[in-house]
Amino acid sequence: MTLHIGILSRNPNLYSTRRLKEAIESKGHVAHVIDHLKCDINIEQDDPKIFYKGESLDFLDAVIPRIGSSVTYYGAAVVRQFEMMNVFTAVHSQALVRSRDKLRSLQLLASSGVGLPKTVFTNYSKEVDSLIDSVGGAPLIVKLLEGTQGFGVVLAPTKKAAQSIIQAFHSMKARVIVQEFIEESKGADIRAFVVNGRVVGAMKRQSKEGEFRSNLHQGGTGTLIRLSPRERTAAKTAAKAMGLPIAGVDLLQSSRGPLILEVNSSPGLEGIERATQKDIAATIVRFVVQQTLENRNKPKRRKRIKQNA
Repeated sequence: MTLHIGILSRNPNLYSTRRLKEAIESKGHVAHVIDHLKCDINIEQDDPKIFYKGESLDFLDAVIPRIGSSVTYYGAAVVRQFEMMNVFTAVHSQALVRSRDKLRSLQLLASSGVGLPKTVFTNYSKEVDSLIDSVGGAPLIVKLLEGTQGFGVVLAPTKKAAQSIIQAFHSMKARVIVQEFIEESKGADIRAFVVNGRVVGAMKRQSKEGEFRSNLHQGGTGTLIRLSPRERTAAKTAAKAMGLPIAGVDLLQSSRGPLILEVNSSPGLEGIERATQKDIAATIVRFVVQQTLENRNKPKRRKRIKQNA
């Protein structure tokens, strides 16, 4: 059976978008790259629709969201509309929104029992010294709640520097998280790629010299790594806690075990495929096809989308 699968992406030339399109077509299905910002949402009782360039998208069987953080609100609305149309979505709208809320994500992860760096969030508190002491003192990390791909992340090497950075962000009304610095990680972290409850690939990302952020966008390098049982379990638990069947889980190796940093709902494929030499795109497509065919056999009904995220 040939399926029509949409890839919600603003740029058809991005590596991840191209690889997903190739994987869909190699399986004998039809791929459609759709710019979600150009979708029109038609809200009508019992007849939800989405139009793209004047054409109804009611022919799609499934969609794979690749929603950038800067357009989460509208991107999630488009995904939610597909859910109401009974189209299978590889990432649910609620999970997408939760994953982009750093504070909510950390709360969910903490309740799931995975290890986390000591973290403090405050509403512009003037008790800066208490914040610093709560995470074990300097050096420490200060993160903007809205930062992505390593941007908006600052290392404060001393208590005085930490005080200045936190106060500067507060003066600009920028919400920040203050987080423990894990020195033994030595500027490296692990990206574990989870699909349908399985870790299908993992790489160790090492920061470039003089840099503490290991993100590949910041010049870090990725190499293949074999996860320990504890690291594998932590990655799978974190993805499940966030409700993400497809996720990039970032974690640190520490003296007290793996510590989860973040769970990404639209993880890039380029770094992980090059580091592991695995066809991660094909794994994602197999999952989407399987779930779409299984959902076709279930009784059809319009989904009522819960509003609490």
